[in-house]
Amino acid sequence: MASFFTKINRFTVALGVALAFSAIGVAKAEDGEYGVLMKTLANPFWGAMAQGVADGAKEAGVKYFQQAAESDQAAEPQLNLCNTMLERKPVAMITAAINSTNLLPCLKSAQDAGIKIVDLDNNLDQAVLDKEGVKVTFHIGSDNVAAGAQGAEYLVSKLGKDAKGPVLVIEGLSGNITGEKRAKGFADKLKELAPGLQIVASLPGDWDRGKAASIATDTLTAHPDLVAIFCANDGMALGAVESVYAAGKGQQVTMIGVDGNVDAVKSIKEGRLNASVAQLPYLVGKQAVENVKKALAGEKVEESIAVPTLVLTKDVLDAGKEPMLQYVK
Repeated sequence: MASFFTKINRFTVALGVALAFSAIGVAKAEDGEYGVLMKTLANPFWGAMAQGVADGAKEAGVKYFQQAAESDQAAEPQLNLCNTMLERKPVAMITAAINSTNLLPCLKSAQDAGIKIVDLDNNLDQAVLDKEGVKVTFHIGSDNVAAGAQGAEYLVSKLGKDAKGPVLVIEGLSGNITGEKRAKGFADKLKELAPGLQIVASLPGDWDRGKAASIATDTLTAHPDLVAIFCANDGMALGAVESVYAAGKGQQVTMIGVDGNVDAVKSIKEGRLNASVAQLPYLVGKQAVENVKKALAGEKVEESIAVPTLVLTKDVLDAGKEPMLQYVK
């Protein structure tokens, strides 16, 4: 694990140097080079995906350049980065859009230029793409509805199908399809499996740890008998953990996140966060590059590629027997 994060740190430094040079002037992409646009590298989830891209590119023998916004809420700056990337004329653009619409002008231009477009981590809404006439080569990521449903299944397995009590859902950034699907998957499955567990609030936490902590505190004040919190990512879940334990209710409230990032894994091992539905971002990044190479070679690639998810709990992590744990970075 230590060596992995050493790689991440080196990778981030290298990226910073690359971005500094790109600020000086837009260089022409090398022949056959891929462009990779992340939401941000400030979140361990995207750091793991970046390492997957790096390892996938090395194994596939392809070159790429990468850029990322400062935060996963910087929609306009990300569009500017996308336009800068477009000027370099890569053969493919692997993009993790901050929301379903912010990159559309850039993606339209990429399409007109014959550049293959990849929706990284399923951030683009197909209905919006169809309306705007933008066609992506493929979508890749975990099934976000299924990931939310897995969170509900875990909660019911822990509390029982006859359990009753208030539940809080903390969504992602308002208008982001990823967070919306996770919240919907959780809510629909919870209603199906344990109707006595009632969602009393479903509020946007904007992927922000501090905002999620405030929402959790306010909800605990209004519903002191709260039994569970589901968050659309781990950063928000860890914020909720802080508030719940500060209120002395760590044993009362079951807390679930999504992503399976290193901070969540640490919290789960410490017995604080109860579970995280791991998205395996490393595998998403690696397979994105592998499938772009296939598409460029004229091989058939599925329009939607689903990377498996895994519910991480203390028992699963302590046992260490699950084969997919090798991809939890």
